[in-house]
Amino acid sequence: MNYWLMKSEPEVFSIQDLRIKKRSGWDGVRNYQARNYMRDQMKIGDLVLFYHSNAEPSGIAGIARVSKERHPDPTQFDKKSEYFDAKSSPEKPIWEMVEVEFVEEFSSVISLTTLKKEKALAKMPLVQ
Repeated sequence: MNYWLMKSEPEVFSIQDLRIKKRSGWDGVRNYQARNYMRDQMKIGDLVLFYHSNAEPSGIAGIARVSKERHPDPTQFDKKSEYFDAKSSPEKPIWEMVEVEFVEEFSSVISLTTLKKEKALAKMPLVQ
């Protein structure tokens, strides 16, 4: 099992939203490194540190679990979506996503500064 850091702005999609929804596709990712991790390495059962970015305070707000492995992100094909990518097609998708399910919401967020102090966690992809 691997552990991943996934970031979302809480006004867009928060750990509370995931708690209510129970599971959700992690769509709209348009960072190649993050896409490659989802496409090539994330597996069912891997745990996700759910990070609230651009928030006060920013930090890890809870835990999710990968519940479905990579598949094409449908927002890349939707011309009405802010994540539409004209270079992508259903035959040759560029963007992948995984599905995550809610595990736990923390009573307070764990800051990135605190996370970086933990040597094992500081080496996680996308923490640096």
